[in-house]
Amino acid sequence: MTEDVNTTCRPTPEARRQQILDAACDCVRQAGFHGASMAEIAKTASLSVGQIYRYFENKEAIIAAIVAQDLAEMREKFAEMESRPGDLIDAMTEHLPDAIDKCFDLRRASLTLEVLAEASRNPKVAAILQAADAQERVYAQAMLDRSRRPEWSDAEFEARCEAVGLLFDGMIIRAVNHPDTDREPLARVLIATIRQLLS
Repeated sequence: MTEDVNTTCRPTPEARRQQILDAACDCVRQAGFHGASMAEIAKTASLSVGQIYRYFENKEAIIAAIVAQDLAEMREKFAEMESRPGDLIDAMTEHLPDAIDKCFDLRRASLTLEVLAEASRNPKVAAILQAADAQERVYAQAMLDRSRRPEWSDAEFEARCEAVGLLFDGMIIRAVNHPDTDREPLARVLIATIRQLLS
């Protein structure tokens, strides 16, 4: 006699949260922040609105979770670069082609630009993004401090780090305005620029 086994497994809370976040990202890309209602997010996730609210208080909480994921990914990448032997700038430039591809990922770029547009109108979303940016700058400056010249003042060092950030933020806009950019020569120029800024 064989025993019937129920193979249906309930998603873990983490998997359910990710299901909601993925659905929210799709909705924001397609309809913008305001057009992405909780009802539409629930429909895209094949859940009820009530289920969404069990995990997220509102859309701002969903945005905060998406931003937190990006920060965690960035921390992991920084840790990987810092752990490599040799020159830190060499490690950074080695990862640059992948970073360019990520910036030119139109799905990622469109989501980032939608959230930034909402931040310009919504103080709660602005606060989420500004707090994340502050953390990102702390991580980046701690990592780049290894290449800092003694003659640089704190203000100059921070400005140089900010300029590196501008390069990557700007590529997100270029992903929309000029998606067919030839990335190989772009990578070479960016490597030279970053070396000039940080060494």
